[in-house]
Amino acid sequence: MEKHYHLIGIGGIGMSGIAQLLLAYGHKVSGSDLKENRITASLKESGAQVFLGHNAGNIRGAHTVIFSSAIKEDNPELIEAKKQNLPLVVRARALAELMQDKTVITVSGSHGKTTTTSLVSYLLLEAGLLPTVAIGGILKNIDTNACLGSGKFFVAEADESDGSFLYYKPKYSIVTNIDREHLDYYKSFEKEIDAFREFLNRTDDAGCVFCSSDDANLINILKSYRKKYVLFGLKETSQIYPKNIQLEGLASAFDCYRKDKFVARFNLALGGEHNISNALAVIALGIELGIDLKFMQKALSGYKGARRRLEIKFKDHDYTLIDDYAHHPTEIRATLKGVANLKSKRSIAIFQPHRYTRTQLLLDEFAQSFNAIDRLVITDIYAASEPPIPGVNARLLCEKIKEHNPGKTVDFVPKEKIVEYILGILEPGDQVITLGAGDIAKVSDELAERLQNKS
Repeated sequence: MEKHYHLIGIGGIGMSGIAQLLLAYGHKVSGSDLKENRITASLKESGAQVFLGHNAGNIRGAHTVIFSSAIKEDNPELIEAKKQNLPLVVRARALAELMQDKTVITVSGSHGKTTTTSLVSYLLLEAGLLPTVAIGGILKNIDTNACLGSGKFFVAEADESDGSFLYYKPKYSIVTNIDREHLDYYKSFEKEIDAFREFLNRTDDAGCVFCSSDDANLINILKSYRKKYVLFGLKETSQIYPKNIQLEGLASAFDCYRKDKFVARFNLALGGEHNISNALAVIALGIELGIDLKFMQKALSGYKGARRRLEIKFKDHDYTLIDDYAHHPTEIRATLKGVANLKSKRSIAIFQPHRYTRTQLLLDEFAQSFNAIDRLVITDIYAASEPPIPGVNARLLCEKIKEHNPGKTVDFVPKEKIVEYILGILEPGDQVITLGAGDIAKVSDELAERLQNKS
C-alpha cells in the first residue's frame, strides 16, 4: 500500500537518502528545506514534492513525518504533525525500519565513515550482490547517496553525532576510530566512548565487527568484547595490514597481508595513509563475506570517490583546486598530509570552521592542524543552527593559529570575498584546498568556474 511520507529537512544528505529509498519502494514522498540545492533538484526529478521553507500546510496528506535531530521543537511542521497526532519518526529510526529483513552492514567512526561506506557499497555492487545502500555522501560511481537493491545486504553509514546509531542492529560493523567529536551532544569523551561500546554490542552474535588496531580507544573497548572481531590497520600487529606502501599523488598501492600471509597487491584510487586504513577495513569485510579478490581489487582501483572527499575540482598545468569535507583537527591533518603528495610549489588552504561549540572545544587542536600549509585563509564559522558563543569566532582561531605558527601567513577573509582574494594571490604551481562541512563547497565551485574561464 502506498503511504505518504513527509521529510522535514529533506535536502540533507542523510534525509535525502531515506527519501530516495522510499520513492524506490513506491511511496509518495514530500519534504521541505530552507534552501534549494543539487539534492532537492534530484529528488524533484525522482518524483518527490519539495517545499522551500517550513510551513504547517506542507505536511497536508502525510501519513508519517520523518525529521532529523537538527530540527528544532518550534518547527511549524513538527508542531502541526503533533497536533494531527501523526506518527513522528526520527531519521535514524526511519532508516532502521527500512533495514528490516536485510543483512545489515554499518560503518561508523569519528572520521572516514563516508569514504569507507562508499567503498563497501561499491565493492558489493561490483561483486554483483545488488545491495541497498545509504551513504552520507554522493558516491561518484553511481552518482547518488542511496539506491534500492534486490540483494540481501543493506550498507549504511551509521552517524554517531547524536547517538542515533544505536537504533541499528547490524550483522557486520566497521568502526574506523573514536575521537573527541560531537561533545556538544555527549558532554564528555567518556560518554562518547560508552556509546561506541554499546554500538559494538548491538552487532549480531553471529556477525563480526571490524575495528582499527591503530585506535587506542577501540582497542580498549575490545578488551571486554566477547563477540567476533577482526583488527585492521597500518601496524603489523593487526590481522589485516599493509606492506610496501606507495603513495603517488591522490592514489596509492600496497601489499595486503592477513596475519603473516600475503593476500594480494591493491591499487587504491585514493591518496593518504588514512585511506589505506579505510580500504583495509573493506578488504577485511570482503574476506569475511567470501568475496572474490578480483572484485576487491577492481573496486578499490575503480573507485571514483565521494563528493567533497579529496575531490579535485580543477586542475591544469598551473593550478590545482581540491575540495574536502574535513572539519575536525584529526581530519584536517590527515587530508593535508594526503595532498602533500601532490608536491605543489605552494599550498593554500581555505578553512570554514563548523559549529561554535566545536571551535571552542578544540581551539588548540585546530591551531596545530595547519602546519603543512604555506598560506591559510580562515572565514566565518558556519553555525549549523547553533547560536553564537560570545568571543568564539574566526578571528580568535586566526590568532591562535598565528601563536602556534609565528611565520605563517594567516588571513581572515569574509566568505563572499574569498574568490577574489584567492585569484589575487594565486601563482603558477599553487595548490588550493577548501576545507569544511558547511557551505564552503560553493566557494570551491565558484573558484573552479573562474579558473576554468581563466585557462
